[in-house]
Amino acid sequence: MPNRVTIVMYHFVRVLKNARYPEIKGLDSADFVEQIEYIKRHYEPITIEDLIGATRSERRRLPPKAILLTFDDGYIDHFETVFPVLEKYRIQGSFFPPAKAILEHRVLDVNKIHFVLASVQDKSLIIKSIFAEIQNNMTRYGLEGPEVYYEQLANPNRYDTADVVFIKRVLQRALPEELRGRIVDKLFAQFVTNDEQAFANDLYMNVEQLRHIRTSGMHIGSHGYDHYWMNTLDEDGQLREIDRSLEFLETLGCDLQNWAMCYPYGGYNQSLLAILRSRKCAIGLATEVAIADLALHNVLALPRLDTNDLPRSRSAPPNDWTKQALGDRDAGSRK
Repeated sequence: MPNRVTIVMYHFVRVLKNARYPEIKGLDSADFVEQIEYIKRHYEPITIEDLIGATRSERRRLPPKAILLTFDDGYIDHFETVFPVLEKYRIQGSFFPPAKAILEHRVLDVNKIHFVLASVQDKSLIIKSIFAEIQNNMTRYGLEGPEVYYEQLANPNRYDTADVVFIKRVLQRALPEELRGRIVDKLFAQFVTNDEQAFANDLYMNVEQLRHIRTSGMHIGSHGYDHYWMNTLDEDGQLREIDRSLEFLETLGCDLQNWAMCYPYGGYNQSLLAILRSRKCAIGLATEVAIADLALHNVLALPRLDTNDLPRSRSAPPNDWTKQALGDRDAGSRK
């Protein structure tokens, strides 16, 4: 029997009608409860310890309808909205907070970009500012012209328009780190707020909240320190990111013999995998879209579904992903 598990990825989970930034994509809290009911009806939730055990011994099998819920980026939503629901339904969640956001009360660049995008309806204004910064720094950093970056990066995906993808990619990794950091900070101060610390305190969990959910049975894993694209760093940079994140996990009381890595943006490479093995990482979570199969997938690069890949109604019939997890005969009996 295949040893498979559906791993689901979540980010923002909140009451969307009350959200200050309605353009920030997230799962409404009521829809989250409905999806949990759907999951309880069609799947068997497991813990990350169950998954680690199954990767280490053929005698420890996962149930045939196994599902694991994961929550990226350490948002306050996960403490205020997600944690009480998981406790009620007796489901373990695996949470992956970037250490810098928690310890330094800094807003991650990825979130600064999100909130800039959510604050500016006309995205061409953001692109105009980025083009000007690139133009002004071409000689200093040896850059291509701004139009070249746009042509290379502006490819729409299943969630974002070409303009939004360009803004994200050019500010997340295409430009030199020092320059893109300055641009992101400037845009965030201009369009969102000058008080970054207060914004961070409202956006992310704190250390005590993370300790509380861990001692209540939730799992806390690594999401790096700075939330970098890990596959863009050299080996020394990767090692620093991992070791700093492990120091953070240790302060939370996490088990460093059985820890999990969740790759920011899904980025990893062979040098990073070697570092993770040397640091006794048990599980790695990527963003490739598939049901994880322990017989086929590298345990340090397991694929995940997005919350949008499962229904948001307890009464919904099994969708295609659920049918794959259940098997057609089982799925048909539940319609």
